[in-house]
Formats: sequence, structure tokens, C-alpha cells
Amino acid sequence: MDVFTALQTAVSGMKAQGFSLENISGNIANSQTTGFKRVDTSFVDLVAEQAPSRQVSGSVRANSVLTNSVQGNIIATEIPTNIALNGPGFFAVQAGAGSINGQTAFTPGNLYTRRGDFKQDNEGYLRNGGGAYLTGTSLDPATGLATGEGPIQISTLPVLGKPTSTIEYSTSLPQTPAAKLTGAVFSADSKTPIILDGTGQTGTVAAGDASTLINGSLEGPILQLYSSSGQPVTVNTRWAKVQDATAQVGETAAKPAVWNLYYANSSTAGQTSSQWTNAGTAFQFDTTGKLTSPATNSISIPNITVNNVALGNITMSYGAGGLTTTNGNTITPNYFRQDGFTSGTLKGISVSESGEVVGSYTNGNTIALARINVVQFANPDGLKADSSGNYRQTLDSGVPLTGLNGTTIEGQNIEQSNTDIASEFSKMIVTQQAYSANTKVISTAQDMMSSLINIIR
Repeated sequence: MDVFTALQTAVSGMKAQGFSLENISGNIANSQTTGFKRVDTSFVDLVAEQAPSRQVSGSVRANSVLTNSVQGNIIATEIPTNIALNGPGFFAVQAGAGSINGQTAFTPGNLYTRRGDFKQDNEGYLRNGGGAYLTGTSLDPATGLATGEGPIQISTLPVLGKPTSTIEYSTSLPQTPAAKLTGAVFSADSKTPIILDGTGQTGTVAAGDASTLINGSLEGPILQLYSSSGQPVTVNTRWAKVQDATAQVGETAAKPAVWNLYYANSSTAGQTSSQWTNAGTAFQFDTTGKLTSPATNSISIPNITVNNVALGNITMSYGAGGLTTTNGNTITPNYFRQDGFTSGTLKGISVSESGEVVGSYTNGNTIALARINVVQFANPDGLKADSSGNYRQTLDSGVPLTGLNGTTIEGQNIEQSNTDIASEFSKMIVTQQAYSANTKVISTAQDMMSSLINIIR
């Protein structure tokens, strides 16, 4: 290497160290930028082809090293729509492209970001501090079905009421109840007995016979059901044992225990003043307490009408083993849920671990409104950095793979920059010393060239 080559090599060293300092300064400047990924610097030697005995160190080139796969610290915030990814992956977002007829327009194609400081804007979109709009699958609040893909927009319109169609109910009935229905309970025509012994007899108990029913039965669950308009209706129920499990003379098998379920046709008149309707099913149990009939795990209660409000046909689902009889004289309720609700307005939104945007309504319901798009790349460090904390797909990154794939979503949290200030300061000191050393090389080379010129003089 001659003096002139030494000058060129020193200049390349100064350029490389300047490039490193540029990355260091950017990392420090963005140490508080949400979701920022620092850029490190690697140095590559550039060696001219020479014989081994004449090989020289050569000049240097600096390259950027991305750290998109290195996670920053996750910290809690007070904003429910702030979200952080705990694990690999990126949020799929879109950039705004101005306004058309007063509505935000979006650029085609997705960008990708770890910046999760999303807030709801005045149009209901979830937008982060860099101006990117979170994308996902929008869901119908009433049906839960997907309605479209793209930027997530949360509607503030109230949800309509949903009528009750299914009751999920589980309970244990006593084998020796404190009250048993032994007398005849008649229907409104005062002729048809309204107890089921397995024949499938059904009907309505007249208000005049309500006391007989109540005295010979046990109180069941008080149900809050909803009509087609979302009107809440309180439904009182009672369980009555109408047959004991006994072995009859000359019979080889014991007769099953039989229970009937009744509901009051009015919740305002009082239980002893209301008519009561038999649900229409004889629930039969063997001596071990197992339900033997009906063989299905649910029944349909037809044409329920309470307080003159028609609730229609409602399915009562108790599942396998949901109805049993056990020792004792009281009912032990285990589980109750129904699928109806009244109308309600949105009062808040949050984000679940699975990536659902969940709305909380004044009717007490929590409804999934959207599913967030999260993607992963085979080589996340191959993404091309864009402004505002966004990245673009490249050939090196590979195609986006949709799904969490082990990553969890932390609602009401954000991911901090992965810049370590102490480490950057250390690198800055080393860079400064290396830059100064390269200037010394130039100064030395200049002195040598001056000495050579002085020889000629």
C-alpha cells in the first residue's frame, strides 16, 4: 500500500465511521419512539486482489443491520386501544390518502408496523401515532359474521336487541324433594290433568289450581329472557316430581322417577294468581339419578308467552349429564345462560389476547367487533423501513404469513423502542475514536508526501 492508497483508505474509514455515527444518532433520537427498531452498523473490508505476500488490509464499507426481530420492552398505558405484540409479528396497516366526500381514503396495499399506540379517531378508525390505520376483519355485532376486510372502523350505532332462542341450563334435582305433586292439577278446561307421567300430556294449569302446583313443586330458576324487540321478560319456573322410581308387583323393571317443568304465564300477577304452562316433556331418571328420557341433550319449549309477550319456541339445552337427580330435598342449580339481549349503546372498546376488538355495551354485553390482522415474515430483518415506523415487504423478507402463531396481543400496552442508550453511548465513543484515528492517518500521509516533495526541492 502506498501513501496515496493510505489516504483513500483513511477517507473510506472516515465515511464508514460517519455512517455509523449517523445510525447511532438516529437510534438515540428515536429512543422514545413507540415500536422503533434500532439500526446497527456492520463493517466490511474491501480488499483488492493481490498475491498473498502482497495482500493489504484494504479499505472499509459500512452497512446497516436491522433489528426488526428484536423486541422492545412492553409497558402498560391507560388507553384500552393501545396494543403491543408479545412475540414476533407485525400489525398490518394502511396509510391514508386524503379525503373523498368527507371520508378518509386509503392507499392500496398493506404496510407493516410494531407501533401499536392506536386510538380511535373521529371517524371510528384505529390510527396510531405515525398516522397508520389498523386493518383487520370487521364483524357484524348481531351475527358475529365477517362483513369485510380493511381498516377497522368501530361503529357507535346501538346494537339491536336479540330474542332468546336458546337456554343453556344445568341442575341437580333432589331424589326426595321437600314437596311432591300428588294431587290432580287441571288445565284451563278443568278436565285434563296437567302432569306428565311419560305419556307426553301437556297444557296450562288454571290460576285457580296454581296453589296446588306451587305447594307440590320446587322453585326453579327465574329466567330473564328477551322478545324479538329486545324487551326483557322475567319467567318464573317450577319443578314438580310427579312419579317416584319404584318397582311394581309383577314388573321386572322399576318405574322411572318423572319430573315436570312449568313456567308462569305472568310475572306480574304473582305465582299463586298466574296460570302455569307445562313445558311438555316428561324428564325420566333411573335409580342412579341419570336422565334416561328424553334421549336428546335438549328440548324445545313451544310458544312461550309471558305477560302477553310472545317469546316463541325456545330450546332448552342441558347437554350430557346436565340434568341429574341426587340425594337431598332441594334443587342445586349448576349453570344457566341464554343468548338474547336488549338493545344497547357502545360505552367502550378493548382488545383481547387473541386479537379481537371487543365492544362493551350498556346492555351488559361484550361483543367482538373486529379481528386484528397480524402477520409474520420468514426474515423480518429483510423488510424495508418506511417513514413513521412502517415497513414494506421485499424479496428478502418473504411473503407475509397471517396469524399470531404463538404471539400474544397485549391490550392497553405499547412496545417501546429497542434502543439501549448506554449501548449507543459506548458505540458512539468507539466511533469517535476510530474517526479521529482515521484523521491521524491522513495527517501522517500528508507529512510523508510533504517530505517527498521537499526531497525534490
